[in-house]
Amino acid sequence: MGREKIKIKKIDNVMARRVTFSKRRRGLIKKAQELSVLCDADVSLIIFSATGKLYEFSSSSMEDTLTRYVLHSNIVEKPVQPCLSLQKDSSNLEMLRKEVNDKAYKLRQMKGEDLERLDVEGLRQLEKKLEAGLSLVIKTEEERASTKINELQGKVRVH
Repeated sequence: MGREKIKIKKIDNVMARRVTFSKRRRGLIKKAQELSVLCDADVSLIIFSATGKLYEFSSSSMEDTLTRYVLHSNIVEKPVQPCLSLQKDSSNLEMLRKEVNDKAYKLRQMKGEDLERLDVEGLRQLEKKLEAGLSLVIKTEEERASTKINELQGKVRVH
């Protein structure tokens, strides 16, 4: 005769529940010990009864096993951080790409390319920017020429 399969549900009778807990706890610890020996695995169990009593089993040091668990769980959680970092980097990269495209477009406009998209006001603004740039170029050129002339005049006086 085989055993009758019982339905898994909370046992109503308190005494029967305690007896079942005690028997199953011992069976669980026995299985954990067998798993540890057969498979050379570090196995630890922490069990709290309904009354709050602590039962524990560890094939090696419980403290060592818990330390390994904490270290491993921290390592497993860390990949979430790079994902967030990657998302930030990705959005920064997208923003920088847009900025580069805008600057390249403005540079092409300053070279006289891609002007068909500009309206009259845009063309006037571009003209002002070009005139301001040209003024700076002329001013710098004049300053350098003046400096060069002064250097040459100084050399002529020395000779």
